Order: sequence, then C-alpha cells, then structure tokens
Amino acid sequence: MSSKLAALNEWVASVAQLTQPAAIHWCDGSDAENSQLVALMLSTGDLVRLNESSHPNCFLHRSSPSDVARVEHLTFVCTSDKEDAGQNNNWMSPADAHAKMDALYAGCMRGRTLYVVPYCMGPIDSPLSRCGVEITDSPYVVANMRIMTRMGAPAQARIEREGSFVRGLHSIGELDPDRRFIMHFPEELAIQSFGSGYGGNALLGKKCHALRIASYQARTEGWLAEHMLIVGIENPQGETHYVAAAFPSACGKTNLAMLIPPEGYLRDGWKVWTVGDDICWMHPGPDGRLYAINPEAGFFGVAPGTSDKTNANAMAMLHHDAIFTNVGVTADNQPWWEGIGSGEPAKDWQGRPYDQANGPAAHPNSRFTVSAKNCPSYTAMAEDPQGVPLSAIMFGGRRESLVPLVFEARDWTHGVLVGASMASETTAAATGAVGVVRRDSMAMKPFAGYNFADYFAHWLSFDKPGANLPKIFQVNWFRKNEAGKFMWPGFGENLRVLEWMLKRVTGQAEALDTAVGLLPKVSDLNVEGLDLDQATLEQLVSVDRDGWKAEMASIGEYLDSFGERTPHELKAERAKIAARLA
Repeated sequence: MSSKLAALNEWVASVAQLTQPAAIHWCDGSDAENSQLVALMLSTGDLVRLNESSHPNCFLHRSSPSDVARVEHLTFVCTSDKEDAGQNNNWMSPADAHAKMDALYAGCMRGRTLYVVPYCMGPIDSPLSRCGVEITDSPYVVANMRIMTRMGAPAQARIEREGSFVRGLHSIGELDPDRRFIMHFPEELAIQSFGSGYGGNALLGKKCHALRIASYQARTEGWLAEHMLIVGIENPQGETHYVAAAFPSACGKTNLAMLIPPEGYLRDGWKVWTVGDDICWMHPGPDGRLYAINPEAGFFGVAPGTSDKTNANAMAMLHHDAIFTNVGVTADNQPWWEGIGSGEPAKDWQGRPYDQANGPAAHPNSRFTVSAKNCPSYTAMAEDPQGVPLSAIMFGGRRESLVPLVFEARDWTHGVLVGASMASETTAAATGAVGVVRRDSMAMKPFAGYNFADYFAHWLSFDKPGANLPKIFQVNWFRKNEAGKFMWPGFGENLRVLEWMLKRVTGQAEALDTAVGLLPKVSDLNVEGLDLDQATLEQLVSVDRDGWKAEMASIGEYLDSFGERTPHELKAERAKIAARLA
C-alpha cells in the first residue's frame, strides 16, 4: 500500500532508505490490524494480557527502567534563529540537529517493521483539526496512537485531500539514554525522536505535535494550542458552559476534567461533561467567541493516586480496552498502583516479585491509555466539528499561601498576566527543595514551541474589536492553614467555585474589586453542607498586601528575564497592580 500523495510517498521512501527496515506497513487503523499487532506484542513479551474476567481486552506494557518519563533536557526546538526558540526552550540549529539525527537513524530499523501511521488531531471532519504522519518502528506506539488520535484510513484520506501534514519520525533505537533526543523543527512542521519508547517521547501526536509544533502553527494561523483541560458544566436549567483550565502537573487536572458534582448539586440537577483532560486548541469563531476542540481521542493518564475516591469516572473507564504502562499487578493479574484503594501487589512494574525495599509497586509516572469514549462523563460535543464555545479560562497552581481560592481578572490583558505569571510550589514528586515557587506560564513551560515573550504577545493579540473573549480566573485549591492542613476540601467540591465563576460570566454574582483582581463575597460562595467555618472562608478569599507586593516584584523580574521581546502591555499591567498595592 502507498498514498495518492506524492510528497508522502517520497518522504516514506527516503526514511526507509535511511533506516533500512525489513518491511513497511501502512496503518489503516482497523480492528483486524490492531488484533494482529496485539498478538505480535504478546508473542514478543511487549504486552502482557491482564485478567480477562475483570479487565477484558486490557494489557500491560513494561518499558525499560531507563525510559519512564519525558526528557526535557534532551528535547530541542530547532529554529533558524535561536531567539525564536526563546530561553524557555533548548535550542539547536536545524542543520546540526538533522546531522545528529541522520547519524542515529542510519540503519536503525534493520530487522524491524517500519509503520506509517497517518493520524488526525481533532474530529476527523473539523476545520480546526490538523493532521500528521508518524513513522515508527514500535508496534506499542501504533496501538497507543490508535487510541489517542483519529488514526488510519480516514486520516490518510484527509491528508491526501489537504496535501499538508506534520512529519514525525520515531525509532526506539537501542533505548540508550545517551543516544536519546527529541527534535522539533517548527519551520518545517517536523518532529524527530530517537531512543525512547515512552509515551510523551514516542507518541508524537501528543506533546510534540499537539503542543510544541501546534503552538507554532497556531501563532502563524491565528489560534491557540494550549496545555488545558476542557469541561462542560450543565446547570439545573439545562444550560451548559464550557471552561478551559491550565494547571501544572500534580494539581488535579484530570480530576477536574472528570469532576463528579457533590451530592446536593447532583440532587439539584448539575452535570459535568468531559471534553478533554490535557490539550485544548482554541480558534476565534464568527461571533467573536473562542471555540475549543480537544485534539486527542483518548486519555494518557497518570495511574498512581487514581481511585474511586479521587476520580471515580477515571476508574470506571479502566475496566476494559485499556493499555497500562509500568503499573504493578496483583496475584490474579489485575493492574495495581499506589493509591488505588484495594488489592495487594504481587509483582512490581519491572515484573519482579513485589518487595517494598525495591520502591513502589507501580512507577510514580505509570500510565493508562484509554479511549475518551470509555469515560462515563464523556460528551458527544467532543466530536463537534465547530468545537465548543468557551465561557471561561482558568489558571491554577499549587500555592500553600498568598493566592486566594479564586479571583477574576479585570480584563483580557490582566488575565494574560495572571496566566503568564502562574506559579506552583514544588512537591516531593520533583527532585530538589520542596515548596520552592516555580513559574510555569500557562502550564506551557515544557511545551511552548517558540519564545515565551512572543507567545505572551500572541495571547494579547486576541483582544481586538469584535472579540467576545472568555473571562479569565485564577484558582488555588491548595491553601493551607497554620497547622499545615488544606483549608479547602477540593475534588468534587471545586464545583462550588465554578458555580461562582459562571455566575460572574452570566452577570448573576457580584465581586469585590481588590488590587489583585475581583474576588467573591463570602456570601456568594455556596458552602452548604461543608464543614467550613466563617474565619477559614474569609481567609480563603483574603488578599495579603505585603505578600502580593513581593509577588509583583518577583513577577517583574520573571517578565524581564525574557528580554526585549516581552510585551510592554504586560509590564504596564504589572506596574498598575503594584501601584494599587502600594
């Protein structure tokens, strides 16, 4: 098989000439093809079948112990001008990067099959979607791309019709950490990855295409590619508002995307719909609103900590047709991880008999891959070609003090500053000191495919005549009291905060105008049924003037670090807030 598109055939032929595979297989995404690939991986040990009665059609993949996470320090953005990549990215010249990668790829697929994987990011018939082709020598990658994207014959047909596609070349190589690189060539709409089989490094449709390359594409084409969940909140009147939200890791993104309303809210008829849990592409619509699609078709979620208590919707979707990576297993071959809430591990993620002395049973970054349609809160709107109209955008990090439970930005420019200066305190999950404030603009630090200063300017450019932009809010579920205990219950109770936000969107709630933003009146937050005293509630929505003065000084230094390209509007906005605080 080949393609009707000469450019695609020529590229596949040139890659085959370089990598020397034993065979070439063009993927059609069919059930029959998937069954053959699964049978192949079961025979090689790349997959292990899990308990058929409890987890039908579920499989476990164990990756190399040296290949278990994204490798930011080996990830490069290769633009002809170093400044265009910005200090937020590692840079290499395109010529040097191509020379380095060509040397690694030479003959790397000898004895292996080269798979051609055409895929579409977003609904197959949406004008907002973009297509790509990943060439890989990993059947595990093919199986995951089938779940995570719209992969196969329909995607190839669209590519042949449009004539353009992102070119992704991946080989697991020898899985040698010293011969591992991920290169992005935004100007060529190309990605090259070598030496890793781990999801974020090998499923090139995910972070590489849908964020790093797409953010660059979005800037040239006038839209936004963001590291955000998309959730629909339906009130008892039957009106649904869609919210996009950006959080750094370990801040409850997937839990919010699949939120289950508290009892009283369920009784009153509130519903929550999951459009996406990780990536959001936003385009201005004819009515001036921003319309969002989830470019992915599945979830590649972190397993540890996922339980019926923290995320019942996620647990419900993992009992059939899922691939687990680097989790432990019970004696009867069910998947197991820390925080799952039941069962005992018999083997750890490396397949060894479980022994506490060897560390956790599941790798802390162990994953599940599952179709979005498995999720109980999935909505058919996720397939709407026009996307869903956004009423609000939320930014949030993990801050033990200073940042209130919620506040609204005064206008779009203020909102962009809130997103650009977003920060999270480091947790024990990261190496180094705990509790250090790290800025992670729009939760895009590892994913923006170009200079952050230009990226901020691109965000600001959406505020023009005729625009009907979503309101921007900052939230913080992680405030602690003097005893070091969380003040807000979080999880499903976060719907109480979303309710106030949506009342602000529809003009049904008031707000207090403070130096840092518009805060809820304590009386406007529904805390019925919560064990929360008045003093705690007031502290959650208070503004610590001295703390914010220091924060504004720190934000000023952060903006200055991006040099002359930093938009003056953001600096002016920061100065305005600092003056109000003074």
